[in-house]
Amino acid sequence: MHPSEVLFQGAHAPVSIPVCDHYAGSEKLMRKSVALQQELGPIFDITLDCEDGASAGNEEAHARLIASLIDSPDNRFDRIGARVHDVSHASFERDVEIICTAARRLAYLVIPKPEGLADVQRAIEVVQRHAAANGRSDLPVHVLIESHSALPDVFAIAALPQVECLSFGIMDFVSAHYGAIPGAAMRSPGQFEHPLVVRAKLEIAAACHAYGKTPSHNVTTEIRDPAVVAGDAARAHAELGYTRMWSIHPDQIHPIVQALSPAATEIDEAAAIIAKAQAGAWGPIQHNGRLHDRASYRYYWTVLQRARRSGQPIPDTVAGL
Repeated sequence: MHPSEVLFQGAHAPVSIPVCDHYAGSEKLMRKSVALQQELGPIFDITLDCEDGASAGNEEAHARLIASLIDSPDNRFDRIGARVHDVSHASFERDVEIICTAARRLAYLVIPKPEGLADVQRAIEVVQRHAAANGRSDLPVHVLIESHSALPDVFAIAALPQVECLSFGIMDFVSAHYGAIPGAAMRSPGQFEHPLVVRAKLEIAAACHAYGKTPSHNVTTEIRDPAVVAGDAARAHAELGYTRMWSIHPDQIHPIVQALSPAATEIDEAAAIIAKAQAGAWGPIQHNGRLHDRASYRYYWTVLQRARRSGQPIPDTVAGL
């Protein structure tokens, strides 16, 4: 039997999406990002941005541009999503309506700035109505958690079947404290040390993992030093359980992908364990003197899924799974 049929019975199978989410707002940067994805392959997603990308008064034209890019031959992998305006904005539903004309090829829609569960539910109703009108019944939604009021609802939001990913908007979150959290907490090392920021990140990650969804770590504003970006991604994964991260500059994509991808040794170990487990009908096995069963099989299966999504080579023994 396939691992996904065996290992997640009675549990939430984790969403498998690329580890990097690259944002682009202007037409020039959007087209450059699409060209880069064609070159590198679907090792990163692209989020085309209505919220910060559209100039005032130009919202509808910007949404039409995004829809045209999503529905173009240049979207070779169907891994381009879009961020619309927040649910209280006058352009929200029109954004959704226009972009969903390309719903069949749209990877997801990002909903920013919800004030809580009710806002997300309202947004999902609008998204699914327009997606269904264009032949898509299962359009994933990503939710950007940026406010005090949304944070207590993260478990309920993550439980919604349409929600695939929760992202943390650190700048809005820190700003909403009106100076009670210092500005240094928007960047490293402060973002991994301030208790209120760390608490928010942990709540989001825990909610995602409880329901098999993907937690996406906030942006790194440093764009000149790739080591800072890689360090943030590595800490977000190792200390806080994040498996995806924003990019706001093309030079950030490789450091994020590398930091959030399994090492070659871990991939080889995962492949050996999963191959043995499948050969043994998923009963307990020994590998290098250690006992493994379905609990560890779930872990090593997700290692292989992350490796695939990062463009890492997979050993032939499990390549067909």
